[in-house]
This record gives sequence, C-alpha cells and structure tokens, in this order.
Amino acid sequence: MLAKRRPDCFRRRASRFFGTGRKPAGTDTVTDVEMLPLDVRFDDSVAACVNAVINTAGRIDVLVNNAAYELAGAVEEISIDEAKEQFETNFFGVARMVKAVLPSMRQRKQGQIVNVSSLSGLSAIPFMGIYSASKFALEGFTEALRLEVAPFNIHVSLTEAGFLKTPMMNKRQVSAGQLREYEPRRQSAFKAIRDQEQKAPGPEVVSQTLLRIITSKKPRLHYLIGTQANVATRLQRYLPEGAYEWGKRSTFRLAK
Repeated sequence: MLAKRRPDCFRRRASRFFGTGRKPAGTDTVTDVEMLPLDVRFDDSVAACVNAVINTAGRIDVLVNNAAYELAGAVEEISIDEAKEQFETNFFGVARMVKAVLPSMRQRKQGQIVNVSSLSGLSAIPFMGIYSASKFALEGFTEALRLEVAPFNIHVSLTEAGFLKTPMMNKRQVSAGQLREYEPRRQSAFKAIRDQEQKAPGPEVVSQTLLRIITSKKPRLHYLIGTQANVATRLQRYLPEGAYEWGKRSTFRLAK
C-alpha cells in the first residue's frame, strides 16, 4: 500500500510505503517500507491493517494486491478443501482488500488499485489448474471493478507476467493426494515449468511495471510483462485453437 502526496511522488520520493506479511520483518530491515502484519484470508486482519495505514498516513492512494501462492497437481488430485484454500488467498484475499480500501477512496474520489495476476490467468497451465482458475477469477473481478469505480476517479489495472525466477518457485505447494496414473505427465510438466522459471527474468520486471502503472496518468487495464506473456497471448489470439493447444502441450512436454 502507498500513501502519496503528489503525482510525481516517485521521482521526489515523497511517499510512504507500507508492506505487509503474515510474519512481517522489522521496519529496520526493509528500507523505506513500513511493515505491518496482514493475513488476507481473514476479515479482521484486513480491517486492522487498512485502518492502521489510514490512521498513520491519513489515506491510501495506491493498493497493490500481490498476495498469492501456487498450488500444483492435477485437477482430480486436488481436494476441494485445498482448492478453497487456494482461492481464499489468491482471489478472496484480493476481494477483501479491495472492499476495505474502496470506501475511503470513493469518498475522496481518488485512488488506484493494481491486482497482480499472471499469464496463467489468460492461458491455463496444466497441473496448475486450480492456481490458474484463481487467476482467471481475478481477471474477471478486476475488469468488472474497473468499470464500476471509474466514475469515482479510481483506476484499476492488472499485471500479467509469464514465468518468473523468484523465491515463489521454491515454495510451490503440491496437492496431498497424488494418483499414480498422472505421475509421469505431472513430473514432466513440473520439470518443464521449473526449466522455464530458471531462465526467466526476476521480479524486478514486475516492480518496474508497477512503477509505470502507478505513475501513469491514464493506466490501462492489462499490462503484459515479458516476452513470453506477449508472445503467448498473440499466439492464443491468432492461431487456430488446435494449433495453440499443440504448442502448449509441447511447451509442457505433454505432446506424447
């Protein structure tokens, strides 16, 4: 979250930045960022965090929703409880944060919300179907939200990056129940995903895009990040459906 005083605040560094986490680091370990506890799965935690920022800074000008984790496994292998937990963070967590900041933004008729989605919210990843579903849901939610709050001078955008080389790739959760029938193809897809991540750009490409969005006078809805996301979406748009699907099978080593 960000409380800013002037449109050119990033250039003049006249902003207050608030970071959050379930176990936030001390403020002395993160330069120029004030850390607050937040668990987006719980209404009370969201309300306490948002109120703390408003009480401290006076208002919230920008909200960046990037809390998420990856749940991997075949759709049949993932339990309904695991799927609900995935959505509780990746989708409903965003909805909670948005509902918490909108009243003050709407009252002031000013604000900006950026939801961190993914290329997987536009083109699903095999063996990460529930994660992809949570990002597809975020896409629809954000598109509708943008239209609804535009009259209040509140801008809403999405970032959609392809594979990234970040610590998140080492924290991917795998479904508890695994079926041997899926084993060879699951492992092949996991290996392909890991190989894509190892050669991918780092998280700085997302932070650079976020800065561009926040400082834009007329931010767009969609911001594709990286060559992979741009190429994949173009191929999806222009290739016949069968050809595009064959390409995805090849990418994730599921052609056989």
